[in-house]
Amino acid sequence: STTYGPSAILTPANLVTLARLAVAPVAFFLMLTDDDQSSWLLMGLWFVLSSSDMIDGRLARRHGATRSGAFLDPLADKVLTMGGIACMCLAHRFPWAAFVLIAVREAAVSGFRANFARRGLAVPASKLAKWKAFVQMAAVGWVTWPWTQGQHWLSLGTLWLGVAIGLVSGAQYFIAGGRAATTMAR
Repeated sequence: STTYGPSAILTPANLVTLARLAVAPVAFFLMLTDDDQSSWLLMGLWFVLSSSDMIDGRLARRHGATRSGAFLDPLADKVLTMGGIACMCLAHRFPWAAFVLIAVREAAVSGFRANFARRGLAVPASKLAKWKAFVQMAAVGWVTWPWTQGQHWLSLGTLWLGVAIGLVSGAQYFIAGGRAATTMAR
């Protein structure tokens, strides 16, 4: 198996991530044009888009992590979660308050990471942040799956759990960052 250096761009993992980004608008279109946001086609597409995050992660571990992958993979997760949740808000399935909390958390963590990147430090995604993305994608998934489409408590409960996990993981980044900044200052 081929190993790629950190500056490689067209790696198997990045190709999966780019495919996720390219196909995401199709899912969003289906969410916005389907009257009940639920169909077997949409559910299957959303499942593939959500679960393919594991595939690109495995490929990156097998073939070597890259700087481009470290940027593209979280971008694809943000596009999917934010886009899917925004579509459900537009369809009056999710409350805008949840979207706003998620967006503020994402902007704060992205700014935090950019600040550390300027100092030459990479801030990898925490395990809790990976769970956040999974739970938020699952919230959208519950709406798209015809068998659970009418179970609003399930999709909303999962959404708010994803919001809570996101806020906790965001706080963890800032606490760890404060410790790192203190250590660097010494």
